[in-house]
Amino acid sequence: MSKPQETAVYTHGHHESVLRSHTSRTVANSAAYLAGSLKPHMKILDIGCGPGTITADLAALVPDGHVTGVDHAPGILEQARATAAGRGLTNVDFAVADVHALDYPDDTFCVVHAHQVLQHVGDPVQALREMRRVTKPGGFIAARDGDYAAMTWYPAVPGLDDWLELYRRVARANGGEPDAGRRLRSWALTAGLTDITATSGTWTYSTAEERAWWGGLWADRTVASSYAGLAVAGGHATTEQLEAIAAAWREWAGQEDGWFAVLHGEILCRK
Repeated sequence: MSKPQETAVYTHGHHESVLRSHTSRTVANSAAYLAGSLKPHMKILDIGCGPGTITADLAALVPDGHVTGVDHAPGILEQARATAAGRGLTNVDFAVADVHALDYPDDTFCVVHAHQVLQHVGDPVQALREMRRVTKPGGFIAARDGDYAAMTWYPAVPGLDDWLELYRRVARANGGEPDAGRRLRSWALTAGLTDITATSGTWTYSTAEERAWWGGLWADRTVASSYAGLAVAGGHATTEQLEAIAAAWREWAGQEDGWFAVLHGEILCRK
């Protein structure tokens, strides 16, 4: 099988400020649209598993089945293995993989799942074709991605407008599509999928604790993660501009009436 050229760079990287967010993800808050279709015997492929918190939840939900978590970045898989081991799960394994060219035979898995992956890849349509290829007839292809242009917040801290414009510019320069959520159904149709249920979901941050967590991790990510390095190296922002955006995140987090909503597109496709 020829391997398509991967043209995208993962914008976020795996800095602690990024993993602070990724390790909070569960089936309940990030894959509820899929949960009702799971059966105890299912064999699942979890693409872009990161630190493995969703993967571990999936494994717990299919005690008579098996879950394979894969990621393009080898370094994160040790944390994923530790997550599963810490929960005493034995029906899960992890491997390095490229979603554009999965190293699995046709019709292998009952469910192929990808959370916040398609926005970062070079060819999301090819990724969905591969996800479909390795899914058994009657199985499910599931994907959920954020949509940055649809994110909204209050109060209107001007620096957050700068953050959104900059993030979208950097992500696209890296070969990704930050407004992926709205495109999932279109990409699925182009990939040849036909039985598609398209839905949406949200994360909302409004309590003092939630604002401190969300605003804090984005403030840190803006100045210390791979995203920060890519923004500066690509000529998209100066260090001083990044520091101003980080300060805007902290300003927002300190507002008693602060509120932030993240919209996600979701697709659940039957093969």
